[in-house]
Parts: sequence; C-alpha cells; structure tokens
Amino acid sequence: MQSKWPLWLGVVAGALAVILALGTGGDSVDQWRLAARWTARTGFLLFILTYCASSLVRLWPNRATKALLRDRRWWGLGFAACHTIHLGAFLTYFRTSGEPIPTGTVIVAGFGYLLLYAMAATSNRAAMQALGRNWKRLHKTGIHYLWFIFAFSYVGRVADPERAVYGVPLFAVAVLAALLRFTAYLKSRRRIA
Repeated sequence: MQSKWPLWLGVVAGALAVILALGTGGDSVDQWRLAARWTARTGFLLFILTYCASSLVRLWPNRATKALLRDRRWWGLGFAACHTIHLGAFLTYFRTSGEPIPTGTVIVAGFGYLLLYAMAATSNRAAMQALGRNWKRLHKTGIHYLWFIFAFSYVGRVADPERAVYGVPLFAVAVLAALLRFTAYLKSRRRIA
C-alpha cells in the first residue's frame, strides 16, 4: 500500500522554508529572496528522491529502496506541492523588489512548471491507461527537463564565491543523481544483452 505522507512532507517543508525566511531576512525583499531560495532547495531534495527512486532499486534492491519506489508518485507530488510554494515565493520576491522577471527565466521555468503540473495531474492509473506510451514520454521528458533546470541553475553558482558554498554541493548532487540513473540504465541494458 502506498503512503501519502511524502505529499504532506512537501507542503510542510515548503511552508516551513517560507516561515523561516520571513523570520530571518532583513527587509521584505530579503525575506522573499530567502523564501524563494530555501523553497527551491527544499524542493530539490524531494525531487532528487523522486528522480533516483527506480535507479536505487535497480542498483540496491532492499526494503528502503523498494518503499521509495512504491511511493515515488507521492514523493513527486510532494515535490510539486513544495515547488508550488516556491513559485509563490519567487513571484512575491519579484513583485516586492520591483525587478522584472528575466524573459529567459519566464520561458525556461514556465515550461518546467507546465511539465511539472502535467506530470502531477497525470500521476494516477487512469491517466496512465488513457495516455498509454505518451504517459511515459511525458514523465521521462518532464523529470529530465526539471533535472536540467536544477543542474543549470546550480552550476551557475559554482564560480561565484558568495554562492559556491551551496552551488557546488547541490550541483554535485544533481550530477551524482544523473550518474546513478545512467549506471542503473547500463545495468539494465547488460541484463537484456
């Protein structure tokens, strides 16, 4: 039986990140900047668990990895909930600061949110059956596109001395997650051959 608690974890973690940021930042612009950052990082951790679930089972099948895979839908929905809170914090930051949102961000992130919400809306058996092979295409494209957004955004912080302290480890996690998926893919291909 699947456990829905990862969905609520995403809601609570996102809300707590906002509450902490609003209590920590200096002025309202700084508070919402922190809220946007912290909700993104919180969502990233939930995303990575979702992204790696099937690979972890292929490489190390045990009770914990099988439970993660069994509940992957709920981890994904928890990520979607947390990242919806991130979207609210992000938009509030730009409204509060008066800065325009860069056009590239609107296009790239906007498409990412379209995919995220399409995946969330189709995370059920009825949608799987109705979409057939397109369900897998949507989810595979969506999860890799979201991985790219996270990796690209964190690699941009690696060379910045002020932001490298979190850019380097988060980019490393993204790269390790991709390597894990690739290793699991190679293992499954060897079994077929």
